[in-house]
Amino acid sequence: MFRTLMIAAACLLAAACTTTDTRLAKGLGAPQGGATVLLVKPDVQLALLTAAGLNEARADWTAQGTANLETALQSALAGSDYTIRAIDPDEAMGGRSGQLMRLHEAVGQSIAHFEYGPYPLPTKQDEFQWTLGEGASALAEAYDADYALFTYGHGTYASGGRIAAMVALSVVGVGIPLGSQQAFTSLVDLRTGQVIWFNMAIAGPQADMRNPEGATSLVSSLLEDAPL
Repeated sequence: MFRTLMIAAACLLAAACTTTDTRLAKGLGAPQGGATVLLVKPDVQLALLTAAGLNEARADWTAQGTANLETALQSALAGSDYTIRAIDPDEAMGGRSGQLMRLHEAVGQSIAHFEYGPYPLPTKQDEFQWTLGEGASALAEAYDADYALFTYGHGTYASGGRIAAMVALSVVGVGIPLGSQQAFTSLVDLRTGQVIWFNMAIAGPQADMRNPEGATSLVSSLLEDAPL
């Protein structure tokens, strides 16, 4: 019975796939060829989900996910018509540039919460309209860029004890989560500060950002409808 349940659980996980849901600001087209796009180093936070349901931060997984997503993003954009300039936010957090980096994180989290959650903001129900403000031009001037692409990834992975608990409880009809991973990316017009495109992804088993192949799969889903 135990082996049968394990096989069933593995099949269910394998059948799951990465899902995405994009938002595009009305009236704004794709960047013109030759534009310079800042590729901001992904912000990733990964943790272990224990048998007790606690999250234990894993610095090694976080470092792997960050490096793998960054490499996958660079590879995906390498053949584009744009000048791609990678920057590390850890080296740009001082002054106005750092303030804008932190502001975008807050705006991105708000988009994820209100655009994809059950309670949208009344003023934003009819169209996608989010902005960092005109101050974003400071980032454009600092790096001689037209746009910036931001990416965030976070999530948990079940421990062996958590998986064993899931299997044991499934016998009596009780289900417990085995962790989940999400990522979102956004394209910002640095001349106006407007977020012109946003995509949220729920990662499937084949999109494990801790390994290069999984990160490539996740980035492929994230950028599938990107105006780049």
